[in-house]
Amino acid sequence: MKIKNIEPYVISHELDTPFYFSQWQYNTRKICLVKITLEDGTYGWGEGYGPAGVIKAGIEFFKPFIIGKKAIENEVLWQEMYRRSMDYARSGSLQAALSAIDVALWDIKGKLLNKSVSVLLGGLKNPTIQPYATGLYFTRVDDLEKVLISEAKLYKSQGFKAIKMKVGLSIKEDVKYVAAIRKAIGDDIKLMIDANHAYSYQEAIELCRKVEKYNISWFEEPVSPEDYEGYKKLRENTSIPIAGGECEYLKFGFKRLLENNCVDIAQPDICASGGLTEAKRIAALAQAFNKDIVPHSWGTWIAISAAAHFVGNLDKNPGRMYNDLPTMELDRSENALRDIVTKCDLTINNGLLCVPNTPGLGVDVNMDELEKYLDKETHYNEKRIEIR
Repeated sequence: MKIKNIEPYVISHELDTPFYFSQWQYNTRKICLVKITLEDGTYGWGEGYGPAGVIKAGIEFFKPFIIGKKAIENEVLWQEMYRRSMDYARSGSLQAALSAIDVALWDIKGKLLNKSVSVLLGGLKNPTIQPYATGLYFTRVDDLEKVLISEAKLYKSQGFKAIKMKVGLSIKEDVKYVAAIRKAIGDDIKLMIDANHAYSYQEAIELCRKVEKYNISWFEEPVSPEDYEGYKKLRENTSIPIAGGECEYLKFGFKRLLENNCVDIAQPDICASGGLTEAKRIAALAQAFNKDIVPHSWGTWIAISAAAHFVGNLDKNPGRMYNDLPTMELDRSENALRDIVTKCDLTINNGLLCVPNTPGLGVDVNMDELEKYLDKETHYNEKRIEIR
């Protein structure tokens, strides 16, 4: 069955409560989705992670090279897109566009073969996942510590056994908030910290030494993604496991990260690093280096579902009779594009996520709501250009 149409959509939502982290403030969520439709009307949905308008342009760039091709041959199409972009976009937003298309093709493949994506990846090895709650962003309030504590207690009451919080404002403030959150959630809940590459090596090691006593499960993106030496030195000089990789693209980016012994936990974003096709290869590479994989995921239910099927298929590392449940990121911040525009067959109860066995990803989009959230600036400018 051949591809008939590829339609990218940029959707956006102005947040009721803007939030910020170490790099910048979010007032609006903006995401690029893509719908691929076949000759018989079968369709699949994908999503790109990164600047939505740029990803949309990337999808339009790839479109003429794969229209009319067989959708089920996803690796053939992946290779075509990779080769078309290799000379000038081996990383970055064009790879996110490739990823969005690839995820949609896996959704279609599952529907055509009447199998879930996790089965097509090789089998559902982990039907139950214990996701961690991502939240605890900073907001412009009088008593931020109180707000953060309340949010952390909410996640604990919802059954989450692990929570990730933001750091990176300053070492003094970070230590203050980490101590407050640890005290609020107790010692039986895992706590991770994420600096979004806010610190130099010297700052990061200082923060590590001051928060090690709070039993931090990992320190995510402590230094610049360009600072492989800083990552390596930090990992060698702290007891806190080091995580990173959301800024890496394709298996080649992760090869650099792993060969330099930068991380204990590799974090590819499926919707940016090459889609599910490449994520499978990255997982094999990480396993060869004896590293864990916990995908980064910060989007709609399409991205989250792709991550769930991926984690559902991961090998145990190294494996034993009684394994801990695998984990993945579950963003809990405000996101109408996730909760209103998209829907999924995932079930989440008492902190546990069950991977669906419905064909494809088990996701869909409410087209009426998509129209409401369509980014007017992106699509208006596009129409204005067409008129000219």
